[in-house]
Amino acid sequence: MTASNAAERDPAPQFGGIPVHKRLLDAAAALAPAVMAQLVEQLPPYGALPSEQLRGEITQAVDRGIRTFVEVLRTGELPGEAALAKIRESSARRADEGVPLEAVVGAYHFGAERCGAQVLSAAEPGDLSDLLLVQRQLLGYLRLVSCAVAAGYVQERQAALGDEQVARQSLLSRLLEGGDPQAAADRAGIRLPPCYLVLRITMGQHPDELRPGVNHSVAARRKLRRLRDELQRQTPGVPLSVLSGDGGLVLIPYETPAADFGRADRDRLSRLVEELGRICGAELLVAAAAAAPDGVADAARLVGEIREVARASGRGPGLYLLDDVLLEYQLSRPSPASSALAALLDPLAARPELLDTLRTFLACGIDRRQAAARLQVHPNTVDYRLRSATKLTGLDAARGADQLTLRAALAAHDAVRHGGPDIG
Repeated sequence: MTASNAAERDPAPQFGGIPVHKRLLDAAAALAPAVMAQLVEQLPPYGALPSEQLRGEITQAVDRGIRTFVEVLRTGELPGEAALAKIRESSARRADEGVPLEAVVGAYHFGAERCGAQVLSAAEPGDLSDLLLVQRQLLGYLRLVSCAVAAGYVQERQAALGDEQVARQSLLSRLLEGGDPQAAADRAGIRLPPCYLVLRITMGQHPDELRPGVNHSVAARRKLRRLRDELQRQTPGVPLSVLSGDGGLVLIPYETPAADFGRADRDRLSRLVEELGRICGAELLVAAAAAAPDGVADAARLVGEIREVARASGRGPGLYLLDDVLLEYQLSRPSPASSALAALLDPLAARPELLDTLRTFLACGIDRRQAAARLQVHPNTVDYRLRSATKLTGLDAARGADQLTLRAALAAHDAVRHGGPDIG
């Protein structure tokens, strides 16, 4: 209420002829300890605070809240900016200390409830209008105070998260640059693990990204948020990532040293990839390698190459380590034979569907029905295309002796076409 309409404000409420604010002020000295006892008993985060803080700052905040409400009852005016600023500052300190927001808001509600109970019990039958006025003032007070608590808390957390995110990205950059990341880890407050699982993720589209009338950017952000949330949930430490709607790079802290990474670890990672794909609702092709912190830079380059080789060789969604693409990886390295191998497929240059069918047929373990399903054509179409490719190249994908040659030719063709593996 402003000074211009102060004369129009309601008179100070009275119960039994005694001003309500006077009743509350007289009880304030005993009321503050009662509120403190309730906070400690019913709000565990407050009970866990140091006793010195409880006796000092928290008790002062409770007493200040009671006396602020006394002024509301006395003047009919809700708390001004100075009082709300103190509430925001106090809430920000609780945020910095890690006290949950619901506990901070709950503390003010406990105090307001105690104040209400203290004065409302004195109301008499003839005090109905004043009773309604006190209830209205109490609700108005709680509305403003709750907003101030939330504002101070959120502002502090945003600032802290911003600083935390900058420190984590700095650590990620240092790991990807190579060298000793310890100083960057110390600044981020993160313990370096014995090993990082370095993942290069290619993320397919969620069905909502393909539906007409749906905001596709919102669908992509939701998919990405689910992936990040599940990564955080499944990771004991702090995962580091650079992700967008179509994938990116993730470092997962892992307690098994890279040299000891074995079949059980690979199976565990494969299940994680499957779960991530299920949660985010999109197909994931993930290339992975295990590396000590000082080897992350080399591992990041390697998984980029593994990812590109897996994609180029027609592999479907799933997890791929170097062992899964050893032949294609080696054959994609530049050598004097690369051009000659790639030239074996030149007759198919004008028939890209034949090249795709060959690639998919081999990637599916020469299973024509599986290849047809992946290509979304009839199995007879696969047979026809394979026969056509054999006529043009002289190489039969169904014949064991020619399969290795075709795999080598496809790997060389991809390397020549792309100018080498893409690690981006």
